[in-house]
Amino acid sequence: MQSKAQVRRTSRPLSWMIALFGAAMIAAQAGAGSGGGELPVASEWRNPRNTVRIRLTPCGQDRMCGIVTWASDKAKADARRGGTENLVGANLFRDFRRVSPGHYKGRVFVPDLNRTFSGQMQIQGDSMIGKGCVLAGLICKQQVWTRVS
Repeated sequence: MQSKAQVRRTSRPLSWMIALFGAAMIAAQAGAGSGGGELPVASEWRNPRNTVRIRLTPCGQDRMCGIVTWASDKAKADARRGGTENLVGANLFRDFRRVSPGHYKGRVFVPDLNRTFSGQMQIQGDSMIGKGCVLAGLICKQQVWTRVS
């Protein structure tokens, strides 16, 4: 028998997919202007509903991370229900590495589920397109984030 926490998490399957794809998009956008092994300049991004903003910055050799700088009250409450007490300051995009010009792969932390998944991103101008899949690629989603600065 599933616990209430397990049932609650499975009843919000799109929530974690949205977060996963958003993270993937952010990382992709950051790399669009980079050449060679260079990482892009630090930048701020917002999700489609403008409920979460992250700052992409280098984090280790040839890697990028996205830290939450701001979140709406609803986003914070959703994260708390999922087991993530402090959404602001959380590292959502972890160890994204450049795989080709404008394309990145890494790990995405989904606060609503308190879990980490693989993700990929592509940058096109001031838009970051993120994609994430689960179940061996059977279920995939993508999301477009927008550059704030």
